[in-house]
Amino acid sequence: MISKGAKYLVISTFFFALMNVCVKSLSHFPLMEIVLARCAVSLVASYTHLKIIKQPIWGNNKKALILRGLFGMISLTAFFYSLQRIPLAGAVTIQYLSPIFTIILATFIVKEKTRLTQYLFFLISFIGVIFITRFDPRISLLALAAGITSAFFSGLAYNMIRKTGSSEHPMVVVFYFPLVAFPFVLIGACFDFMIPTTRELVYLLLSGAFAQLGQTFMTIALQQEKAGGIVNLQYAGILFSLLLGYFIFHETYPILSIVGMILIVFGIILNFIYTRQIARSKST
Repeated sequence: MISKGAKYLVISTFFFALMNVCVKSLSHFPLMEIVLARCAVSLVASYTHLKIIKQPIWGNNKKALILRGLFGMISLTAFFYSLQRIPLAGAVTIQYLSPIFTIILATFIVKEKTRLTQYLFFLISFIGVIFITRFDPRISLLALAAGITSAFFSGLAYNMIRKTGSSEHPMVVVFYFPLVAFPFVLIGACFDFMIPTTRELVYLLLSGAFAQLGQTFMTIALQQEKAGGIVNLQYAGILFSLLLGYFIFHETYPILSIVGMILIVFGIILNFIYTRQIARSKST
């Protein structure tokens, strides 16, 4: 039976895929302005939600919440950079190294045990990433570095969410990301600002709305379950990105890049099954 945490994470992944489409459609637009729009929508939506439910906005574990905001800002900016410059599924696949970083970092941050067998599964997925980047000439070294940077800081951000545990309301955790990021990206946007057309404004607002929904469901999922048990389900976003990239942007991929994606999914499935078996054995 699929847990609630797993269901929430798949829903989150779909909303993030829609956000990616909006950002990809703004490949010509200033990077920091896109990040600013995403943060502005999230800030207003989160604050309004917290006020409606009469939930205190400042939380309890402020250090973890602030760090979550900083790490999330770096990750998002790096990801949007790569998303603007390489095919949709390629950018998403590279950024989806984040579950590997999440599980590895969880060993040190939230003291979750990672078994040696899991590292073998991680290696399979990482070889898949090498296939994708090695055999697709559209992926530059700089875009690859940005994607990996995004994945690493995502892993840190996810573990800060895990560190808050159930002590924080999910919306408070979501609220801290734009709260911390907004001043930084506002300054950055001032140096490269473009007045959006009506169409561009719609994409900017939708990117923020989809991101808010994705972030909310992801936070609930990660607070409910161990990071290693469900985070790999985010790789469903590869399938979403392949389909959306093909039908919306008419993107195709070399056969060896497809092989790489299959390797990544294979490593994910193995790790997911393995962690579930461990969980069942402990509960019996």
